[in-house]
Amino acid sequence: MKFSLFLGAMLWCCTATVSAQHAGHHGATAPPASFIASSDRPYASLADDAMAIMDDGMRRAPTTGDPAHDFMSMMIPHHQGAIDMAKAILVHSNDRELRNLAQGIIVEQQNEINVMRAWLQRYQAAHGARADSTNADTRKDSHATH
Repeated sequence: MKFSLFLGAMLWCCTATVSAQHAGHHGATAPPASFIASSDRPYASLADDAMAIMDDGMRRAPTTGDPAHDFMSMMIPHHQGAIDMAKAILVHSNDRELRNLAQGIIVEQQNEINVMRAWLQRYQAAHGARADSTNADTRKDSHATH
């Protein structure tokens, strides 16, 4: 009897721990492969997809342990997430001011992505080594939700 109670308590603790570890995630499904803004879906659904893709991209971004490199690498999917959310609002809003802001976000964030990619190419040329993605898994559960 005592063993059954002990076993039950252990199973409960393990289940509670696993549930707590996954409580901050938006769901167990993988993010969509790519983002497509469509007026057929509500803005909230599009924004959720954009954020899931962004979070996944940031977790998978190649890292070297060099903060400068890792920042640039992770900011590319972050900026792409902003572009995707701006595209989503463009298909759902006719507000001229909001549309102008969203269009500006798309242009500026894309320009910054281009700058980051060029910086990463120079970094890799100067350091002669490919980025190591082993650090990506350690960020998996520590990345804050946006």
